[in-house]
Amino acid sequence: MTDGTHEDLDLLLQSSGVKLGRAQRDRLDWLVSQYGTPTFGDLPESRRNGVIILKEPPSGAAAELFYRSLTPGCALVIPRSENPGFDFLKSKLTEFGTVGPCGADGPHEMWWGGIGWSKFLAAADASTVRPRIVSCYPRGDDATAAFALRRSLERFDVACHIEAIETEFSDRLLCFEKAEFMTRMWNKYREPLLFVEAGATLREAPLLPSSLGCDVALHKWNRWEMSARTLYFGRSKRAEMMLRAWQQLAASYPAIWEGYLLDQAWSLTSSQVPLDTVWLPRSYHALKGDLGASRATILHDRQTTTLELGPDPGFASIVRSARRAGRTGARDAFMVMTAKPETANGVAVILRDISASDAGAVAATVEAVTGAYAADSGGYGRLELSLCAWQDDIGAARDAAALAHYRILEVAPGQCIGNDFFAAHASDAAVMTARHLFP
Repeated sequence: MTDGTHEDLDLLLQSSGVKLGRAQRDRLDWLVSQYGTPTFGDLPESRRNGVIILKEPPSGAAAELFYRSLTPGCALVIPRSENPGFDFLKSKLTEFGTVGPCGADGPHEMWWGGIGWSKFLAAADASTVRPRIVSCYPRGDDATAAFALRRSLERFDVACHIEAIETEFSDRLLCFEKAEFMTRMWNKYREPLLFVEAGATLREAPLLPSSLGCDVALHKWNRWEMSARTLYFGRSKRAEMMLRAWQQLAASYPAIWEGYLLDQAWSLTSSQVPLDTVWLPRSYHALKGDLGASRATILHDRQTTTLELGPDPGFASIVRSARRAGRTGARDAFMVMTAKPETANGVAVILRDISASDAGAVAATVEAVTGAYAADSGGYGRLELSLCAWQDDIGAARDAAALAHYRILEVAPGQCIGNDFFAAHASDAAVMTARHLFP
């Protein structure tokens, strides 16, 4: 971007009251360089092009008209995409990626998507950043599948590391074994890492995630079930944070399905740092029998009807809630902030009734809560902010906060939140404690 374009974008965002953190702004700048002039758009126009920034969620017929007005020559950016009001429109589009909230400076999740991947796939071939392909398989298993992967890699100028490792079972990898292998590869090599399950074959050089410059990239089944068969980690501190969170969770819960642990590591990391995530297209996770298998970049040696790639059918439904159109759910904190100096006590703020409220009011309350905590934490070492649309969401968020022994505060969209909000509640709590100890 030129200096003039950058300044124009600054003015456009400021005049519309949109706050973006540094990582979110970097992604928006990149999109503008790819697609052209950004505009705010709430009503459909003929043959849209460029970057469209959407502040308010259209619904019903308006969403359908908006969708029909889009072309492959445009990208849609939703800078407050944590609001469930945008889910309907997002479900009609191709989800390219998300950038997590950036604390008080950018206290919202930014979603970006469009009509299809064709523009990015065509540009990826020119990328000069190439990942190292890594893969592993049980030492006691047949090496034929790994050999097929290595043979397919010989056609492309891509470094690789394929290794037989010691495993608990001779015929399969457990999640903690895969996560430990990935951590070891992270420490050993300096390139971005693209893990591909042994047994897959590469039809094209897998350059899309590295060309997009993201922190992590992965594929989702059924719009939320994260797969660890194709998994990319860029060389960033945020990517390393997610990798190590995944490793720690896998080591602590070795019997739990790997996709769920990956989901939890993503949710935890994205709530604490502005994790730049790309949701890989099906061509990077194709299966034998897929209609588009002949055009796949990565083809896995599994039939399309396989159940192995999905969650364990016996897995408790309460912990399989959908990753709602790229958003964190109420059972996960939308955003986590810490104060300096850090203390052991924490506060959980539950923002309720977000589905029944104006998107602007919800966004303003999020900004007010995070701004108040940044101004005066009230002695609370950690803030966890949860967005709840329904009563059962509130119950789940309250239960999670109670387990962590956090102070629980409920607020509603549009509620006045002053800079002394946390200090005042901490003072009230201290008075109540004193009355209890010295009646």
